[in-house]
Amino acid sequence: MVLCEGPGINAPHPLAQRRLSRRREAPPLLENCAGARLRLRLSRQPTRRKRQHPARAKPSTGSSVQGLQFRPLRAVTVMEPERGAGGLAFRGSHSRSPEQERPQKGETGPGSERTKAEARMAVDARLAAFVVALRALNCGLVRTSFVPDEHWQSLEVAHRLVFGYGHLTWEWTAGLRGYAYPLLFASLYEVLRLLGADSVWLLVWTPRLAQALLSAVADMKLYSLVCRLETQEVARWVFLCQLCSWFTWYCCTRTLTNTMETALNTIALSYYPLEGAKAAHSRKYASLVALACLIRPTAIIPWVPLLLRHVWLEPAKGRLILCCFLPVGLVTLSLSLIIDRIFFGQWTLVQLNFLWFNVLQGLGSFYGTQPWHWYLSQGLPAVLGPHLPFFLHGCLCARKRCRVLLVAVLWTLLVYSMLGHKEFRFIYPVLPFCMVFCGHSLAQLRAWRKPALGFLLLSSTLLALYTGLVHQRGALDVMGYVQEAGCRSTNLSSASTFMLMPCHSTPFYSHVHCPLPLRFLQCPPDLTGQSGDLDEADTFYRGPTRWLQREFQDAASLPARLVIFSALEEEIRAFLVSRNYERTAVFFHTHFPEGRTGSHIYVYERKTRMARN
Repeated sequence: MVLCEGPGINAPHPLAQRRLSRRREAPPLLENCAGARLRLRLSRQPTRRKRQHPARAKPSTGSSVQGLQFRPLRAVTVMEPERGAGGLAFRGSHSRSPEQERPQKGETGPGSERTKAEARMAVDARLAAFVVALRALNCGLVRTSFVPDEHWQSLEVAHRLVFGYGHLTWEWTAGLRGYAYPLLFASLYEVLRLLGADSVWLLVWTPRLAQALLSAVADMKLYSLVCRLETQEVARWVFLCQLCSWFTWYCCTRTLTNTMETALNTIALSYYPLEGAKAAHSRKYASLVALACLIRPTAIIPWVPLLLRHVWLEPAKGRLILCCFLPVGLVTLSLSLIIDRIFFGQWTLVQLNFLWFNVLQGLGSFYGTQPWHWYLSQGLPAVLGPHLPFFLHGCLCARKRCRVLLVAVLWTLLVYSMLGHKEFRFIYPVLPFCMVFCGHSLAQLRAWRKPALGFLLLSSTLLALYTGLVHQRGALDVMGYVQEAGCRSTNLSSASTFMLMPCHSTPFYSHVHCPLPLRFLQCPPDLTGQSGDLDEADTFYRGPTRWLQREFQDAASLPARLVIFSALEEEIRAFLVSRNYERTAVFFHTHFPEGRTGSHIYVYERKTRMARN
């Protein structure tokens, strides 16, 4: 196509004028079918050319028609209209090369933004796949026992709900535990039962793998939160600190209510308006916090300063409380009441019973007490481990917007310090908050970053592998032996097993999945408030031989197997020899025995005279 320009005239040729009017109506930016952008620069009317002296005039390369001189435009592409699914498009007579179709450096527009978004999604997908694989590996490399609650307050209850046999501890008879958390694993058990795949291996590892996947989601949410608040460099260091935390590795795949509480708190934090009071995601994070409180009532403790801050900064305070927090709280409380009403058989407010028992009555001290400074002097340093110096440095160099997370950590430590009974796992939910400060510390380090990073990775890896594969592993190994030896017996009643150990030292039917006659030493606290009464475990350890002789007066009542710690063997050796018990298995438990816990676990089996002959 050519455009004409006539020198020295006031109006263009009529034919050229009509063509130019059509070109003015076309949009300045047009996209062809390949998605490349073409900018058409059109003048509103032909440019007047100055008259030149006849002697200086250059010969024209165009043609002359009726006194008008026409000059071809340079590099003008003919645009032919096409009809597509998206409306009117234009196709050039010469297609662009692939190099031209790619967004050039500095080029902006829908295409480049879409390309960047797709690249980010691809990176996030690869990162999520890596985290899921890492947590699955984490699940397989944790083969030790931490605390009894990971079995007795979750898997054991779920096994009883689905398969009809299992042991409920005293907390369930007193209404201190809710059925919401075990119900999650009972759903998995029911699916396995219906599929006929309810093997012991799947019953043990499927809940743990589900917990590992949820922890992977929490890791990704923590990363996305820091990406939104800080630079990409800080987000990567925070993410690295989270993944290499030895205590997170040790706990994040266990079926503990504290583990679920930590995962839900971290996911909720990703929706919390740390960058300012915005109510866009208030219902999301409030629902997750309420769900965490449904599983464990103490989950509200870290959120007290965060909720107060949100209410203070929110302009529409009444709407936030009445239309968000209050409905979410009522729905969650109603759900808790309905679930517990179904399984307890009566209306039970578990959260109130939990508060009354542990805080108001202080009966949690039955399981031991520690000084008020324990969390500051031992608890938090042990949980942080090699991350401790980075956490302290990060508290000094982190930005102002992260101070509310430090307030939540200190508030949690203060509240738990007022209780007599203290455990490491109680402060696990604020550990991801601490990782934010550790990441800031590594981002600020320059000259000492490589040696600091080497120290952090090496020490954390050694701690994670030792605690996950070595320390206190005998409790799980011995149950595998009991399951194989007992369930193969043709007469299950004659394969009874008695755990002569501190109460709840090992898992129970959830790791046996066979109706063997199992027994352990009971240790419920005195709920009547009377002092001086001893539980069965304390009575046994005051005089083990005397207790055994009184408990088993005839040979018919003796169990087929006794499971004991090595620390008890010398005290009851005479009884074992007189009753024809022989040691048949030894399992390593810990390098650090203390009190009633020994370094090894022994299995003694009773040999009858017929078998000996």
